[in-house]
Amino acid sequence: MAASKSLDGVLIKKAHKKTTYTQEQINEFAMCADPTSGAMHFMENFFHIQHPTRGGIQYKPFEYQERLINTYHNYRYSISMMPRQTGKSTSAAGYLLWYAMFVPDSTILVAAHKYAGAQEIMQRVRYAYEACPDHIRAGAVSYNKGSIEFDNGSRIVAQTTTENTGRGMSISMLYCDEFAFVRPTIAREFWTSISPTLATGGKAIITSTPNSDEDQFALLWKGANKTEDTHGNETKLGINGFKAFRSYWKEHPDRDEKWADEERAKLGEERFRREMDCEFIINDETLIAPIHLMGLEGEEPSERTGQVRWFGTVVPNHLYVVSWDPSLGTGGDYAAMMVFDATTMSQVAEWKHNKTTIPEQVRIFADMIKVLESRVGEQNNIYYSVENNTIGEAALISIDEYGEDNIKGVFLSEDKKAGAGRRYRKGFNTTHKNKLATCSKFKTLLEQNRLTVKSKSLISELKNFVASGTSYAAKPGEHDDLVMATILAVRMLQQIQNYHKSIGETMKDHSDNQISPMPFIMF
Repeated sequence: MAASKSLDGVLIKKAHKKTTYTQEQINEFAMCADPTSGAMHFMENFFHIQHPTRGGIQYKPFEYQERLINTYHNYRYSISMMPRQTGKSTSAAGYLLWYAMFVPDSTILVAAHKYAGAQEIMQRVRYAYEACPDHIRAGAVSYNKGSIEFDNGSRIVAQTTTENTGRGMSISMLYCDEFAFVRPTIAREFWTSISPTLATGGKAIITSTPNSDEDQFALLWKGANKTEDTHGNETKLGINGFKAFRSYWKEHPDRDEKWADEERAKLGEERFRREMDCEFIINDETLIAPIHLMGLEGEEPSERTGQVRWFGTVVPNHLYVVSWDPSLGTGGDYAAMMVFDATTMSQVAEWKHNKTTIPEQVRIFADMIKVLESRVGEQNNIYYSVENNTIGEAALISIDEYGEDNIKGVFLSEDKKAGAGRRYRKGFNTTHKNKLATCSKFKTLLEQNRLTVKSKSLISELKNFVASGTSYAAKPGEHDDLVMATILAVRMLQQIQNYHKSIGETMKDHSDNQISPMPFIMF
């Protein structure tokens, strides 16, 4: 049948147009409209795509893509983790188009992590719609780059994922593309906002390659893979109601070991494992190597004293450092305290809170050290200190008012010469220069397994501690307070290595037992 042109010059079918169809065309439409098998029939016969090298072609799904489409169709909530360039967005575009044209009065929201991504998906939908014959496709009431409205009452809307995307909309289906790469704080707020809308009966389709193992996509993926017993022949769903779908690069008929070797050479091992093997290796430029972060699991506290979390056993006569990164305690930035066993170079305890006043922080600090001293048996084996930047000045005043004699241990401060040009204060002053130097030392110690972190909270912060300008900081919306308390503890370890040779050997980048003997020639 003849097609008509819309105002922007692309081929569409006019809305509410009366047309005569042949019996064969009616039969084809009926097969596409079948609620059970219609989606697959439509995509195998009437869905056209733009191939990057072959141009416009009819979509012929691979075996794993057929399983993917069936997962989209048969489950209310589905989450798919797939390698790059395996057709997840293309398959989704075809299914969304079918759903909009054959399930009347549907509102489909496409949420992509970037504006360009949202427009790319809509372009695939538009291309497929324009290539579709008139006896199959619905008429278009509104046809724009960011939305399409059909004469059956359905519409597709594409937006960038933000905290408020979809708020106020009555959504029949949500499609989230590359959800793992939405900024973590935005992804959490978005999911919190959109979930009540879906609870009224909407479907949700989430697809992505993985990123961090703690972002919203990872949490949903893990929940989908934790299944409970089901009755009868019902396929198992995750405890969060999602059906998990996983595909592998080897399932693509054009990919083999030779292809994989070439891709590894181009991408590097880390990126290949993330992009193609779908391992949760962080994409950002973290201080600690992403592959090393993958291996950090953390452990539950062995004990709690108030809000202080303890890990493992305090060993008598070992050396300990206790660091404190203070805050105002007004609900904004967090204050954090960290304890490390300097003898074994392992984390022993931590504390973190954002609504504790500085005088109360001093009391907690002193109590933590008191508990430590009661188990160590020698207060001279305990070194403590505080960051004295800005708010740290108030912390020093509060320590003085509390009484330094009431805090067990040795108050450690940086060398006076290190503060040249500044009024000398107790504690440690953090500058851009010494922060970078200590970050480098911390990275070396941790990646060479010479320093052990045990806290899940600290590991979580490390996964969001990324390059920022010429330094390192938490991602926007995340926190790095435990990391900064750890950085201070590392500076303290560097300081006391001057008094304790055993610590010095561990702290050195090149210790004596790491240097191979020079070769010699015998005559």
